[in-house]
Parts: sequence; structure tokens; C-alpha cells
Amino acid sequence: MGKIIAAGHICLDITPVFPGGRTYGEIAEVLMPGKLIQTEAADVHTGGSVANTGLALKRLGNDVILLGKIGEDAFGSLIVSILEREGAGGLIVDPCVSTSYSVVLNVPGIDRLFLHNPGANDTFSGEDIPESALEEAELFHFGYPTVMKRMYENGGAELAAMFRRVKAHGLLTSLDLSSVDPDSDAGHADWEEILGRVLPYVDFFVPSFEELCFMLDRPRYERLLAGGGDMAEGLDLEKEAAPLAGRVLEMGCRAALIKCGTSGMYYRTAAKARIEEGNAGARFALDADVWSGKEGKQACYRPDRVLSGTGAGDTSIAAFLTAVLKGKAPEACVSLAAAEGACCVTAYDALTGLKTIPELEARLRSGWETL
Repeated sequence: MGKIIAAGHICLDITPVFPGGRTYGEIAEVLMPGKLIQTEAADVHTGGSVANTGLALKRLGNDVILLGKIGEDAFGSLIVSILEREGAGGLIVDPCVSTSYSVVLNVPGIDRLFLHNPGANDTFSGEDIPESALEEAELFHFGYPTVMKRMYENGGAELAAMFRRVKAHGLLTSLDLSSVDPDSDAGHADWEEILGRVLPYVDFFVPSFEELCFMLDRPRYERLLAGGGDMAEGLDLEKEAAPLAGRVLEMGCRAALIKCGTSGMYYRTAAKARIEEGNAGARFALDADVWSGKEGKQACYRPDRVLSGTGAGDTSIAAFLTAVLKGKAPEACVSLAAAEGACCVTAYDALTGLKTIPELEARLRSGWETL
């Protein structure tokens, strides 16, 4: 297989570990003015699409080029040292900006909450992707334009221009999103306009249900949000996710894989003519007979334990893309994605729990129980 570019958002994730044996009913029990909550040692690791998906792709045996931007500061040095231990590097260091970080509050009994500084990611642009990388890769994965200012401002003009350039070099393309703070500049951006510009140059669009629902169907989003708890829990995929998959295919992508948390995944692929159109000039062509007109649901596999959901979506996409490049059918690619996600949640970080594709396939053959 050729090289894969994993580009976009990178940060340092700081996750305080809460003592075992207690769960909380609501976040107000923790985030209360003047209250001290004792935690254990913090879990500190790289986060964001470049680190999570990029390093997962590398651990799955791919030749990966990481393209992200950090500052010349303590957090940036930590990220560099972590990547060096993985045998990876190549980040852009900008002394004029700060390194992005997230404080991940993974409170037992409550869905994750993030405190996030986008930092250097806000200045990332298509100019940060060297021509040499595009000339030697066959797949380009970009993650989290939702927290990268240059990517969502001006109606996503920079994001669309970058993907247009990548497609012109004959690469397969993949786009992932992240949660959006409704009160931020990204939350006020016209995401329907942005996606309408970029999706014609995207082969695999792989967002979460909550992210996509926020962008394309705000009334549905508000209705589900009003129910409280995890929006994706107990989701009727045919009723809620399928219409969104149809929308993004109409907007131009060749395949949509919507991550729906514990409810599983929903996927749909374009008609044969669109698959064949995307193969024009591609270094890696999809089999139009195998990939066209597919849709379905994939249940979650039961994890051995659940410590944290951090990176589960990112690593599931790494398994999905690896399976694509191995020539596997859509159904197998999605099944492997769900399987890797179930492995990821068994650790606090995104990488410790990962299994190789052969290991995942062996467990699937043994009859892995689904939720």
C-alpha cells in the first residue's frame, strides 16, 4: 500500500482520572464553585485527528505522513516527544502561536466534557501541506476542520481549496469532524454551505451523528438534545441517521459512514456512476461494482471493559481506511471499524487498546457479541 497523509488537528489531551467505585448523576456534582474533587494521576497523551487517527493508522501497519501544527512551548515539546516514541514526526512548529490542548473530563456516569484551546490549529492552511507529500501518497485523511479557524471561515473556502488540490493529485480523500461549541465562531458558521463546497472532493465522509445533525438538521438536533443524556444512545438509525447520510451523498461525497456511539454506525455509498467518476485519475480506484449503492447498519461490539471513549471514533476510522486500502468490501470495512472502536475504549488513551486487522478479524470470526 502507498503512503497515507493524516493531516489537520493535533493537541495535547489531559485527562484527570477519577477514583473508581463512584459514579455521578450530573456534572453539577463535580463542577461546583469552591468544591474540591480528588482525582488520581492525570493521563496525558496526544489528541486530535492527526495523533489519534494518524498514529492508529501507523500501528495498523500503514506508512503514514503526519501533518499538524504546534507551538514552540512546553505542550508542543511534549507532543513531539510522544510522537518520537511512536517513530513519527514531521510536525510544523510555529513560535508565534500556542500549542493546542484539551482537558478531558471523563466523569464516571456522565458523557465526556472537553475544555479546549485550538491554538496553532487555527492557523493551519492548505499551504502547510507540501507538494512532496501529495506526490507520494494515495490517501489523504483530514480531521477536525470544526476547530480550525482557517478551515471554517469564509464559508470553508480554504477547506474546499485544499481538498480540490488533493483530489487533483489523484488521492483518495477522507474527512472527519469534531464536536462544535454552539457559542463559538465555528458554531455560528454556515456548515451546510461549507459541506456543500468541500464534499464534492471527499470520497469518505466519516462524521459522528451528533456533529452532522448539528450542522444539517438543527431542529432534529435540538429535539434530541432536549431528551438529555447521550444523544446517540438508543438511536433509531433508519429514522435519524439515514436521512443525514442521504443528504451528504446528495452534496457530493462518494460514501458516508456516520458514527452513532453505542447505537453503532450507519453507512451509505453513492451510485455506480459517482463511484466511477471519483476513480478518474485516482492512484487507488474503488471497485465500482463492490462499492456502489450500499447501505446498512453496524451494531457496536461489546467491549471487554470501558475506561474512556477518547479516540474511539478516530481509531475506528483508522481501521476503516486500512481495510479500504486492503481492498475489502464496504460491509467488512465498517465491521472492522466498529471492532476497533470497541478495543479503543478499553484504555484511557486512543492507542493502547488497539488491535491489528488480523486480530480483529479473528475475534469477529469467533462470534464477537454485539450490544
